[in-house]
Amino acid sequence: MKAALTTMALALGCAGCGSVSPILTSAMSNMNVNEMASAVSKGHQLIEGPREMSQADEVALGSGIASNMLGAAPLWQDKKAQRYVNQVGLWLALQTERTDLQWHFGVLDDPELNAFAAPGGYVFISRGLLLRMGSEAELAGVLAHEIAHVVRRHHLNAIKKASDRALWADLGGKGASMLSQGTSMGKYKDLSPALAKLATAGTELYVRGLDKGDEFEADRMGVVIAARAGYDPYGLPAVLQTLQALNPSTGGLALMFRTHPAFSERLDMLAQIMTGEFDRFEKQPALAARFKANVALAKTR
Repeated sequence: MKAALTTMALALGCAGCGSVSPILTSAMSNMNVNEMASAVSKGHQLIEGPREMSQADEVALGSGIASNMLGAAPLWQDKKAQRYVNQVGLWLALQTERTDLQWHFGVLDDPELNAFAAPGGYVFISRGLLLRMGSEAELAGVLAHEIAHVVRRHHLNAIKKASDRALWADLGGKGASMLSQGTSMGKYKDLSPALAKLATAGTELYVRGLDKGDEFEADRMGVVIAARAGYDPYGLPAVLQTLQALNPSTGGLALMFRTHPAFSERLDMLAQIMTGEFDRFEKQPALAARFKANVALAKTR
């Protein structure tokens, strides 16, 4: 596994060496996703995933799950922070092979410390976790971890395993014909009965959590994606260290402890693989000042 990650690191080339792309810097004032996409090499591919479900179905399923989650915790009413998190998230997503997805990023108005993704490109981070961070590289590390779940289709595969096989088979081959046109976040009613049932199963998955192997793989891919985007790849380990230092009984940590491997395990795994080739990415920026300007000051706003 270490060899596999080293191979991915070698493939990074100079995609983001030295600094975050100027495209992202200019995007802070006027983001143009199409221009960003055209600036990213289409030749890199991190991982191939299963193709049994059409992308239209995957997106609709993720929309239903995201709608359920937003019903439990609304989006944080801080437009500046929301826009910033979306800009960082979109730039990271463009470092993967799934640039064809219409990615959505959001900050939930929730003091809990958590982040999660849903199939089809839906990624959320809680206000509580966001305000515990100290730099854009840390934010990028967490978002890249969640992006990796989508790229690798972890939740989709877990739902497939947990759901009734007859129901899953019923989805096969029907593709977008099962869906109402224009399904989007917050339109759970637009899902077909079959996909609605899967969306319910997918929402329940967030209470149980993914397999340890999926979380470890998302950590490995996350640091690679962050490095490719031009960030200090040690942002994710920094967040894990922050969380590890908190008392397990700290309010808001219960769900993360229950649904993720121990922080010590994740840090040990990353320590084993983030050597050698990763050293050359250490000097990439953390962008603490920009993070503070867009998010950290929200504590006092």
